[in-house]
Amino acid sequence: MKRLSILALILPMLGCSQINDDKKTSTMQIRNSTQSNFELTKETEVNSKQKKTSNTELNAQIIKTANKYKSSKTENGQKRKDSALLDVVLIKQNPELKYGCEVTSLTMMLKYAGVKTNKIELYQMIKKDPDPLIKSAKGDILRWGNPADGFVGDMTGKRPGYAVYDKPMIDLINKKLPGRAVNLTNQPFDRVLAHVSAGYPVVIWTTGDYRLPDRPEGWYHGKHYIKTPLDLHVVLLVGYDANYVYLNDPLSGRKQVRVGKKRFISSWEALKRRAVSYK
Repeated sequence: MKRLSILALILPMLGCSQINDDKKTSTMQIRNSTQSNFELTKETEVNSKQKKTSNTELNAQIIKTANKYKSSKTENGQKRKDSALLDVVLIKQNPELKYGCEVTSLTMMLKYAGVKTNKIELYQMIKKDPDPLIKSAKGDILRWGNPADGFVGDMTGKRPGYAVYDKPMIDLINKKLPGRAVNLTNQPFDRVLAHVSAGYPVVIWTTGDYRLPDRPEGWYHGKHYIKTPLDLHVVLLVGYDANYVYLNDPLSGRKQVRVGKKRFISSWEALKRRAVSYK
């Protein structure tokens, strides 16, 4: 069983407390789709060749047009804008919530939606996983909580803390905006951008430097083995254009941080494509 040293939890490397801008930018793998050809009726050698060329070009044009149409639609069916930038108030997680990037990003989003709340209230309201941190005599982590069930550890940083995933966040959004939570987890990134285009900021999971995670670790929660990177971070997606996304980062305390789109998507996909918002 792979074990995580408790020293990694003492250092500022857990959850949303990791920032490192010296790492090399990772590249995204782009998957190419294969285009199928139409079956042609053979008439003459010349006409068959002409028809095959004509139908293949037509097929390619249909696919291209369909993909363009699919990626350019917002949540309400309107055309997605080429760029968008929402003026969302910036809130910092420190000093009160060392590991509170999730609820702090959520606070920014809810305030933009007109909800009267603050990060401390949401910290108190978010579901917690009560399972204690269990370590060996050598200090290795053996068991801990499950972020899918609730926040793992201590968000204030007085004791080790880690993170929380999308479902407890959705539950909290619905408490503040009944019936209006939107879980964009596992949706195409174009869908996430369409949501921002429609005027809704998105709480989204990434890493501290918006690059691929490089601290994979794990522990047991009951019989379930949880494998997750330690350099997890959560920010608020507030805008985009052709080449960049724009983020309100509760840890660095920067508003509308510009990050390369491909670089950011790579980190988002590595964090299991988690994203939540409202409508």
